[in-house]
Amino acid sequence: MPSEFFNTSEVLEAILETIDEGIHVVDPKGQTIFYNGVAANHDGMKRSEVLGKPLLEAFPSLNHKSSTLLRVIKTEKPIYNYSQSYVNAHGRIIETLNTTLPIYVDGFMIGAIEIAKDYSRLKQLSERLADLESSLKTIKSPEKKEVAGKSGLYSFTDILTSDTPFRSLISHGKKAARSSSSVLVYGESGVGKELFVQSIHQDSSRRKEPFIAQNCAALPENLLESLLFGTAKGSYTGAVERQGLFELANGGTLFLDELQSMPIDLQAKLLRVLEEGFIRRIGGAKSVQVDVRIMAAMNIDPKKAVSENKLRPDLFYRLNVLSYELPPLRERADDIELLTDHFISIFNRELGLSIKGMDEKTKVFFQKYHWPGNVRELKHTIEFMMNHTEKEVLNLEDLPQFLKKRSPSSEKILPLREAMMDIETKLITEALLQTNGNVFQASKLLQIPRQTLQYKIKKHI
Repeated sequence: MPSEFFNTSEVLEAILETIDEGIHVVDPKGQTIFYNGVAANHDGMKRSEVLGKPLLEAFPSLNHKSSTLLRVIKTEKPIYNYSQSYVNAHGRIIETLNTTLPIYVDGFMIGAIEIAKDYSRLKQLSERLADLESSLKTIKSPEKKEVAGKSGLYSFTDILTSDTPFRSLISHGKKAARSSSSVLVYGESGVGKELFVQSIHQDSSRRKEPFIAQNCAALPENLLESLLFGTAKGSYTGAVERQGLFELANGGTLFLDELQSMPIDLQAKLLRVLEEGFIRRIGGAKSVQVDVRIMAAMNIDPKKAVSENKLRPDLFYRLNVLSYELPPLRERADDIELLTDHFISIFNRELGLSIKGMDEKTKVFFQKYHWPGNVRELKHTIEFMMNHTEKEVLNLEDLPQFLKKRSPSSEKILPLREAMMDIETKLITEALLQTNGNVFQASKLLQIPRQTLQYKIKKHI
């Protein structure tokens, strides 16, 4: 069909209906002028109940302060990644994660647009996890899983290394186990930060108390805050009395991974707990004393995080009493063969195989490769090779495709288009390894839209 037959507004509306996020647009008076099917599905409403109607009529539980759309209309300032809880016209509790922006035409604000994600399911799963951890803490059953007298957590004996500097770090970690001071561990993704902090916990007097881990990059701010501190009944729509991770970890250790992803305002509350030893549930009036050892991990240098305003300086200085930088695998060359043999042994048992090792060319390649995903990448590579090999000795042909193209057997000039695809595949794979497979975080690392990255993953990997 010739382009002159297309109606621009119809094309725009078709595009907004196609994307997988809720879109809600209001005019300066707060009346809905666009509302796509995804938004209606999130809100549990029919489009006819919202389109053309004042926002507060369709959602009577909201007001001019609690509605992000109306706040943006009033302030003309954007609101990013804000979790909102409200009741729709049918009495159903709705929870969304919103980014709300003013719309300008020729310098005049003509309305506001809200891009919403439904995170009710994510919140339910997170709260169920917290409830599960709470129930597990109270279990005093002889059936509790223990292996060789341990609780299932890693200990220093599980850290395999022949690297002298790393052995020295382990010695310092064992000394840290005698203390209750906070611990900060940093290093590249996949170097074993959680293994290291679990080992400190297991070597300490807190070993019989809970070790609870929470990734700070996995949840929006409001949800992370309620998970950490707990909630008081009625603190927000649908809120119930619930312990947070600080209370669940009382007497033990709370491990906060990717601390630099925790919002700055929430970091201030964490600092207050570290200094005072008290927490207050969201919406609650009573302070609760907690005895929790905080261990935190970061995949960037803390000083860099401070300079980039990702980490509060006062929190850094509070945590920096016991800090450890774990070296990347490429700086522990002697550990590559040691860990390779270890993982082959593990997967021989798990997969019922009898792989005897790998040939010399593959050993040389493993030594030369820079392992951006560190020990995690090495482990997954060995697992892949052992699942695909038909031989008793692993060789270069057993490597994953993106690694096979970097091996000596494939050193040839590639067509430019193919070479660019190889580079793109490598960068995407490394970004996914560094973010533990988190597509959103990987897209931020690569500085491309999430949808673009998802398309490229399907295309190349």
